[in-house]
Amino acid sequence: MPKYVLGHHLKGEGARLDLMSELLDPMHRRYIDALGVVKPGARTLEVGCGNGSISAWLAERVSPGGTAIAVDLDLSLIHARMANLELRKADIVAGPVERGTFDLVTARAVLHHVADAQAAIANMVGGLKLGRALLLIEPDFLPVSVAEPPEVRTFWDGWLTWSRERRIDYRIGRTLAPRLASLGLTNISGTAETAVYNGGSLWANYWIHTITELRGDLISSGKLDEALIDKFLVYGADSTWWTQTIAFTAVHGLTPGG
Repeated sequence: MPKYVLGHHLKGEGARLDLMSELLDPMHRRYIDALGVVKPGARTLEVGCGNGSISAWLAERVSPGGTAIAVDLDLSLIHARMANLELRKADIVAGPVERGTFDLVTARAVLHHVADAQAAIANMVGGLKLGRALLLIEPDFLPVSVAEPPEVRTFWDGWLTWSRERRIDYRIGRTLAPRLASLGLTNISGTAETAVYNGGSLWANYWIHTITELRGDLISSGKLDEALIDKFLVYGADSTWWTQTIAFTAVHGLTPGG
């Protein structure tokens, strides 16, 4: 697996993950609820759980009698402690967490950082019971191709060039459905949601946090310079500037049988 550029050791990573949870958990919970597989007594797995907010919510939903397992390479930013919430340090590329035991396996904003995403997805599928659900939510940066004004589009062009060099796949969202189909899942469906936001909003603050954490690496890569980053950050604080960045693509499918 390539080195994760937003490691939990970074000074602002806890705050950035909390902000991501505030922005994305409502969507994630809505998609999980629509699947109808999370009930008392169910067994769930979240891969790349970050701060554990979704896994803690799942632990509540499967009570009584169920178990929520949260997996990440680094569990240091998870503060929730519940009797039926189990934390495990594991690499999903290496193999399934368990075979054939879960009613739901889900991952959000994980696979674009994984060198072998197909192996990771196959191992998630391997953890499911027959007829149970896999839900993946990943970014697609298609909206930045038409970002305005031009210097913002130039910033994102540099960002995407940097990300490819770091082996981060910000186009992976559009590949999820065929990946699930190739693994034999059925009832595959999905939706892409794009937030429209302005400077000073939660989404703008998320990007300010992220870019500030990565600023040194972005500049040392030669793909972006100080002036362009500063210009983008100015837009991020300007309430009159409106934009779109990510099409968060949620795709789900069922294992055959059951």
